Amino acid sequence: MSTTTMEHEQRADAFAERMFETTLGMMEGLTVAIGSRLGFYRSLADEGPATSKELAARTDTAERYAREWLEQQTIAGVLEVDDATAEAAERRYALPPPHADVLVDRDSLRYMAPMPTAITAAALQFPALIDAYKGGGGVSWNDFGDLIRQAQADQNRPLFLHLLPDMLAGIDDIGERLRNGGRVADIGCGFGWSAIGLARVFPEIAVDGYDLDTPSIEAARVNASEAGVADRVTFHDRDAGDPSLSGTYDLAIACECVHDMPDPVSVLASMRRLVGDDGTVVVVDEGVAEDFGAVGDPIERVMYGFSTLVCLPDGLASEGSVGTGTVMRPATLEGYARQGGFNGIEILPIEHDVFRFYRLVG
Repeated sequence: MSTTTMEHEQRADAFAERMFETTLGMMEGLTVAIGSRLGFYRSLADEGPATSKELAARTDTAERYAREWLEQQTIAGVLEVDDATAEAAERRYALPPPHADVLVDRDSLRYMAPMPTAITAAALQFPALIDAYKGGGGVSWNDFGDLIRQAQADQNRPLFLHLLPDMLAGIDDIGERLRNGGRVADIGCGFGWSAIGLARVFPEIAVDGYDLDTPSIEAARVNASEAGVADRVTFHDRDAGDPSLSGTYDLAIACECVHDMPDPVSVLASMRRLVGDDGTVVVVDEGVAEDFGAVGDPIERVMYGFSTLVCLPDGLASEGSVGTGTVMRPATLEGYARQGGFNGIEILPIEHDVFRFYRLVG
């Protein structure tokens, strides 16, 4: 066998193994989404270990499916079983506390259960995605539905509630405005966790959240009420790019949404108008590499995955969309900012594994 042929065989074998691992990951991700959606993990975390019959009774599900899921999760290393040699119906399964941090604790910065759920929502739209790829159309956020709305909100919730306020407070002029009771416009607010997080930490501020997605605004209002900040946080079902939008704000912030906007320039221009000459505009978006490279790191791979399956199809569902996609590099945002009336962008000195923080200048 020639060296060239041997190298070909080795690469083919390695890639075939990778595709097998990818298939395995897809399968296990879907089973995680099932366990999260049906409350299996929550029951095991809150009510303790269970047999398949007990878990089915607790969650109002069918015992035979619960049993298969419990066995699969144990084989996958997610759950633990007290006695693998016992009769199937007698085996008791437990969720290790460290795994509960990842799969159950909505306040944990390790919380990952929403990610497989989001991919499941994308998979449900597979025929529509194929049509979009062929015809150039899109698949809207509304088409992806409540499953992905909830998944995205749950994934961002720990960061927005527990890290975002302190991150912004660490930037001297922004922190001063927040501590002194400034007004904040939260653009593309979704379920409201960024607005709620800021309001909880800075008790003097008032926040207006804006989003075009009606179900998200409705959920945000409920979340604000339950968090006890509805007197200072107001949510508006409205296009933030509307030129008639008025108000004077100390800070306008857009968290993980500019890359989804069909017309980001109009929204950035609106944010500039809302803060006037004295306020600050901050964009929080994906911390992808500054330039395209041949092989990306895991963050780059995840962002391209979401872009091809969700964000680009959603963006292209609107006529005239610029079609940014999830992978919005700094140069792309700077181009939008300049078109929106800014002089440029500044990358803020805030370290995070996934997000990059920008101040829009001028």
